[in-house]
Amino acid sequence: MARPHAAAIVEDAWHRRVDAVLRGRGWQTRIVAHTGYGSEEWARVLGRVLLTRRNASGQREDVGASSAQLRSAEEERRGWRAFITAPAMNVPVTIVLGSKRIHTRTDRSGYIDVKVKDHGLPPGWAEATITSVDAETVQAAVMLVGRDQRLGLISDIDDTVISTSLPRPMIAAWNTFVKSENARHVVPGMATMYRELLAASPGAPMVYVSTGAWNTAPTLTRFLRRHGYPAGPLLLTDWGPTNTGWFRSGQDHKRACLHRLANEFPHIRWVLVGDDGQHDPKIYGDFARQRPDRVEAIAIRELTPSEQVLSHGIPVSLEELTPSRDRHEKDVPVCRAGDGYGLLQLLRVALRTPAGDGGL
Repeated sequence: MARPHAAAIVEDAWHRRVDAVLRGRGWQTRIVAHTGYGSEEWARVLGRVLLTRRNASGQREDVGASSAQLRSAEEERRGWRAFITAPAMNVPVTIVLGSKRIHTRTDRSGYIDVKVKDHGLPPGWAEATITSVDAETVQAAVMLVGRDQRLGLISDIDDTVISTSLPRPMIAAWNTFVKSENARHVVPGMATMYRELLAASPGAPMVYVSTGAWNTAPTLTRFLRRHGYPAGPLLLTDWGPTNTGWFRSGQDHKRACLHRLANEFPHIRWVLVGDDGQHDPKIYGDFARQRPDRVEAIAIRELTPSEQVLSHGIPVSLEELTPSRDRHEKDVPVCRAGDGYGLLQLLRVALRTPAGDGGL
């Protein structure tokens, strides 16, 4: 095994020191459950174990809470507080899903990412039980996809379903450290488009893939649910050093997620939804060229000139799908519009699904 990058070594040493100090002051572990996904044969269970100064109730990003409870939770862990965390490294964790019990440990950043095989559960929504030392047991939602599903939806988040109206370098800092989730704005028509697309294929998976940090998952999930977006797992990333460098590549993260989902669900063709503010057209176009049998259509939300300036400094898109249009237009339709309503009309034609038949 290659020697870890110096950044990872320094970060791990810092985390071990902080862990020892906080535990010495009586801090205990707390589990944050993320929404997972899987099939009738396997499931990917996701979560994280953190240190907290009190034995607080475990968080879960899709908890069925009242509006008052959601507001209370938001005030408790909103903004910058979500990033002031202490990961519980190498902590024993037990996961129970269906008929299976798995014993594992958190990674160097406190994350849990476990594949549970032969759980014996039918398609639909299930719950995995996650327990850890000194932590309150939590339930993690898991979306199980049936063998007969043929269509799925993968969506970006920033500038695709959420509009920030801020320069791209400031989006993460401002929305994470300053504003609350109520300050974000939805992109018109996107929730409607997703709901109608999924209504045409009951049980089809909805997956959100973003370069955002895992710390924001509970906030993003509450925001999406509040504005009518379909439920589904969020595949985010972790900021900071890795075993190979100082920072993670957002583009590599998206590419890896696309290929992993294509391999995990070989029977599903995906509708890929993104925006033309950064790299989505290129990433989706490259994936369509490499895996045309896994892509049903590409839907790109076109940013306005002012949004383009905020995204990368010039009033036009940086990247186009021209190379893939000429070569793969017949195999992979590409739809472009300024909002979800426009994309919905184009997708009805591209997917050959008439309106009014229970979906598109």
